[in-house]
Amino acid sequence: MLKEKSNERIILGIDPGTSVMGYGIVKEVKSTVDLICMGVVKMDHLDDHPLKLKHIFEKTVLLIDQYKPDCLSIEAPFYGKNIQVMLKLGRAQGVAMAAALSRNLPIFEYSPRKIKQSITGNGNSSKEQVAAMLKTLLKFSETPEFLDATDGLAVAVCHSFQKMSTAGNKKSYSGWDAFAKDNVKRIKK
Repeated sequence: MLKEKSNERIILGIDPGTSVMGYGIVKEVKSTVDLICMGVVKMDHLDDHPLKLKHIFEKTVLLIDQYKPDCLSIEAPFYGKNIQVMLKLGRAQGVAMAAALSRNLPIFEYSPRKIKQSITGNGNSSKEQVAAMLKTLLKFSETPEFLDATDGLAVAVCHSFQKMSTAGNKKSYSGWDAFAKDNVKRIKK
């Protein structure tokens, strides 16, 4: 089992996709999380599914080599009605995970509901609500062209919040308002 560093770490978050893969990279120092970058990898110009998977692998390795993250957090494919779409998403996720494993990074997987819950306090939030909350939390103003970028960023922030919520206090919260009220010092203004 691969282990993480504990006092300071860089987290790569990925929202896998076969047309657009979103990613976000954050730096966590103690209880502070700062945005390093976010973006998307577009693959809609590629017709061949194996070529898309190759592109995902190569881009993920490139991000790892450039930013030197301490771990990969990735969104789990959600259960859908279209089994073909789910299979393709699972392959995309697996290829991104293989890229992380090729660089000896520990991997953490989160359901879409868990990610939304940790960012907004509501597991049924829209992509727009998640993006708006991330803008507030990480103090950035630009709106990315694709919400997949903020989705990837949300996965990284979700992983950071998991450590923070279990470090020391073991306290759980009923929603964002309760968390914010109890953690005023952690909110950047």
